[in-house]
Amino acid sequence: MTNTYRTLVLGGARSGKSAHAEDLVCAGHLPESSAPIRYLATARRDVTDADWESRIDQHRNRRPSHWSTVETAAAGDLAAQLESDSHTATLVDDLGTWLTTELDRQGAWDAPRGTITPAADSLVASVENYRGHLVLVSPEVGLAVIPETRSGRLFRDEIGTLNARIAAVCDRVVLVVAGLPLILKDTAAQPEGTM
Repeated sequence: MTNTYRTLVLGGARSGKSAHAEDLVCAGHLPESSAPIRYLATARRDVTDADWESRIDQHRNRRPSHWSTVETAAAGDLAAQLESDSHTATLVDDLGTWLTTELDRQGAWDAPRGTITPAADSLVASVENYRGHLVLVSPEVGLAVIPETRSGRLFRDEIGTLNARIAAVCDRVVLVVAGLPLILKDTAAQPEGTM
């Protein structure tokens, strides 16, 4: 395995995808290194939503104290954060909340499809160019019923497209179902020239 190793972890709600991603980023981090693991949190805090705040706190409390946390919704664009340091072992959790924030930021919920394509292009490029150990978490929503609302269909379609694009530039893709990881892609395990 080279120093560049990008992994996409997909899964449904409460599937265990975040915990699995945390294990992966720790496993890929050199234990003798004193450098912290960087956690890029994409969720926006909302003190009026106790359930959401509780979910964020559960994630925060599960992380080791030596990890550094950057809340990307407050700190700026996720792609820019990845580009600012493309060598530190990093966990991004998750692309679904990044997408929601981006749709909100651009007022794209009722805009024509493709409005957020430049932001997605930038994110995909930053993942492809990442030179350290990178683990990204994203929801898999394409297996559910067709959403009743336009916004639900927009989110489902955009996250499906984004997941496919990120998977294409990652070295490994894992689907977590009921807490069990299923490897969908692992270029390091493939003999050269096959896939």
